[in-house]
Amino acid sequence: MKKKSVLIGLIGILSLSLLACQSEDERISKDPKKDEQTITLKIRNPKVEISTQFEEMASAYEKENPHVKIEIYTVGGAIDDLSDLKAQMAAGEGPVIFTNTGYENARLWRNYLEDLSDQPWVKEAYDDALAPVTIDQKIYGMPVNLEGYGFIYNKDLFSKAGIDEPPATLSELIVAAEKLKNSGITPFATGYYEEWKLGDHLMNIAFAKQEDPAAFIKGLNEGTEKINQNERFNDLIDLLDVTLTFGNNNPLTTDYNMEVDLFTSGKAAMVQQGNWIQPMIDEQGPDMNIGFIPIPINDQRENNALVVSVSNYWVINSQAAPEQKEEAKKFLNWMVSSEQGNMFMTERFKFIPAFKNIDNDHLGPLAAETIKQYKEGNTLNASWAHFPVGVREEFGAAMQLYAGKQLTRDQLLHELQKSWEKASAE
Repeated sequence: MKKKSVLIGLIGILSLSLLACQSEDERISKDPKKDEQTITLKIRNPKVEISTQFEEMASAYEKENPHVKIEIYTVGGAIDDLSDLKAQMAAGEGPVIFTNTGYENARLWRNYLEDLSDQPWVKEAYDDALAPVTIDQKIYGMPVNLEGYGFIYNKDLFSKAGIDEPPATLSELIVAAEKLKNSGITPFATGYYEEWKLGDHLMNIAFAKQEDPAAFIKGLNEGTEKINQNERFNDLIDLLDVTLTFGNNNPLTTDYNMEVDLFTSGKAAMVQQGNWIQPMIDEQGPDMNIGFIPIPINDQRENNALVVSVSNYWVINSQAAPEQKEEAKKFLNWMVSSEQGNMFMTERFKFIPAFKNIDNDHLGPLAAETIKQYKEGNTLNASWAHFPVGVREEFGAAMQLYAGKQLTRDQLLHELQKSWEKASAE
């Protein structure tokens, strides 16, 4: 009888243990933290310069939010940022967060843009920074950053060539280039493998230096203005010729990274780029003594300034699942409002914040000059956001043909005009 009693006792203890385990399992399964589903955010990052740093920022966010998995697809540089995005969206496989340049592109993509008007960061953004993504008084994008571009130059190489002051006109630029060449220094790093260098940034100078850029673009759309009859575009080709004459060999096979390497290694004295390459300079040539030169296209000294604008806007795919959209909004707010997010944007990305609440000191000499010009109001605007969709790519392709001696000057000017007429009619 004793053995039977002991056996019954053991069975009872085992049953209680099983019940206790079952109760614990039920408690765990009901724990919202354990039951929380993983939310995947696909992010399309257009900044190859900060690909590693962006992934590190995503990891920091994941640590603070264990239920979130971030997948990053970095494009840009030699990769067309938008070539496959439409196909992904149409197939329902698009990113949750991507970028949009605003104005014409914001209207084109509006069906895929989530309304962000009620987000906390809106009140911190510079007022004029939100105009390109404001449609019918609703805000559809968060500014990525402010960017300025021109010719970045190596001050030490200029001194070595006996150039005391940075050139302010095209004639002065030619003289400086000749001095550099005579000193055994390649004046320009010319990476024209990517069409955006020519079709976006360089072409923009001819638009920005019009007496009234907005009126000129309106005139192009209405047929009262012609690119091939406008002197600023002739001036622009003069500048392009100078960079080709005094640049490195094989510019059409020199890509973005090769171009920046020519500059950071001290093999070339100038490069047409913006403050966004500061992280690459810090890594490849941390002790470089550099500055900015506004891009001159003729000998007129007025309106000589850097181009400064919001480079792009973070947007949220309105077709994504509700929980993804909510998490995407949290992530964007985290970038702007958290100490970690701010650190990555300024210290790691070297971004110039488009927000009043983020400190913009100590971002490097290129950012310092950009901020100075922006605050003084001494800047040129980026007009490409007002171009008809698709024309920038055609501009770039035509200018590449000219650089490769496959088009004459007159043929190039007519191609540019034809591209505008075709794009604005669609």
